[in-house]
Amino acid sequence: MNHDLHSENKGNILLVDDLPENLQLLSDLLIKLSYTVRSVTSGRMALKTIKVKQPDVIFLDVKMPEMDGYEVCQALKNDENSRQIPVIFISALNDVFDKVKAFESGGVDYITKPFQVEEVVARLESQLTIQRQQKLLEQEIIKRRDAEEVLYQSRVLLSSVLNSSLDGIAALQALREPETGEIKDFRCLVVNPVLARVFDRTRDDMIGKIILRKLLNRIQPELFYRFVKIVETGESLEQDVYYPVGDSYWYHFVAVRLGDGFAITIRDITARKKIELALQEANQKLHTLANIDSLTQVANRRCFDAHLQKEWEVLAKQQRSLTLIMFDLDGFKSYNDHYGHLAGDDCLFKISQAVYQCTRHQDLRRPVDLVARYGGEEFVVLLSGKDLAIGIKVAERIQQAIYRLKIPHEYSNVREIVTVSLGIASLIPSSEVQPNQLIELADQALYNAKQHGRDRYCIRNREWAMGNGQ
Repeated sequence: MNHDLHSENKGNILLVDDLPENLQLLSDLLIKLSYTVRSVTSGRMALKTIKVKQPDVIFLDVKMPEMDGYEVCQALKNDENSRQIPVIFISALNDVFDKVKAFESGGVDYITKPFQVEEVVARLESQLTIQRQQKLLEQEIIKRRDAEEVLYQSRVLLSSVLNSSLDGIAALQALREPETGEIKDFRCLVVNPVLARVFDRTRDDMIGKIILRKLLNRIQPELFYRFVKIVETGESLEQDVYYPVGDSYWYHFVAVRLGDGFAITIRDITARKKIELALQEANQKLHTLANIDSLTQVANRRCFDAHLQKEWEVLAKQQRSLTLIMFDLDGFKSYNDHYGHLAGDDCLFKISQAVYQCTRHQDLRRPVDLVARYGGEEFVVLLSGKDLAIGIKVAERIQQAIYRLKIPHEYSNVREIVTVSLGIASLIPSSEVQPNQLIELADQALYNAKQHGRDRYCIRNREWAMGNGQ
């Protein structure tokens, strides 16, 4: 089993922390996830071991004797051989000052203890993905520079490499109107077999022929005028074009002026484009991992906090209502105690999905903005631009959806099925009030619902909270 883990190594990680128990916890986690892990207990030991073998990513604690994390990071960034290694600080320090100092010293990320496994893995994978992207980009840049080097050689050198080049290469001469001197087309002077095959022609079909404008009409007609501009201004042109030919469909070309014409090199970049799409998909998965609760498959607390802040700022400008529903499961502890935690997890999943589905109805004019797991058995529903009346309507819909599930709960002191208590709060955001005020109002309303017997909703708004509390 150990052999398999190492053969599927996902990255080499160095952990730096003066507390062995912290090292052991994170090391065990990463090894289980198929990472190769080394651990040291001081900054000086870290600098020594990096010189022997460089890791892909470093997790670095801040508070350490003799040499703290900031000093270690600065030492790494001052060394040409180690400055490219990404450093992720992982510390119990949670002040903005500490985080800013971490980034100023060269860190790329900052995780606060106690950490969440999903967060650590997501941030680690993000850095490893960036490294892979950088390596691919560096390789592509090297290839492009090589191609451009060839293009700036003389016509004699160009013709000598035509038949051996893996890229498509051609040289074209401008054909001008005698009266006006304007370029009306280009004559193909030289072309290699690779480029001829791209256009499904032989070299003899192209050399000496005035065919460029006709060929470009099959790809992008406006390219003709860009080639004219190369000749008239001396500015080079470099871009990607979509042109399906067999299994290839993306090409990258570089065109530069050559006498009264231009030289062009074309490279099939279909494989690179596929890699880019795969990287985009990977990034999307990382984004989902960071914003979706893994158990219930609705938004998580992080996503809710960000969405609330965003909607708060927008609605404060528009002076429109923002309504929040907060609810949790009645007697969920006794449910877990008697049915078991696996059944409890299944119950949470069914509840969250039922709530999500019932808030998609068309009669709400547009879907509810966000359904999120707030923590434990507590959930929130955010309704942007909707008033208290809509909030009550959505809360009633949620109650009915949960009733329809008929999840047995014989140990409940409310009903024989799982029920929820809901708190509804609504206000118009402003710069004088913080988003936490809306959360507090909803929480108070939820508390009232529980005090009045559960399996019901109560409401609070800003005026009631300040004066006539329900």
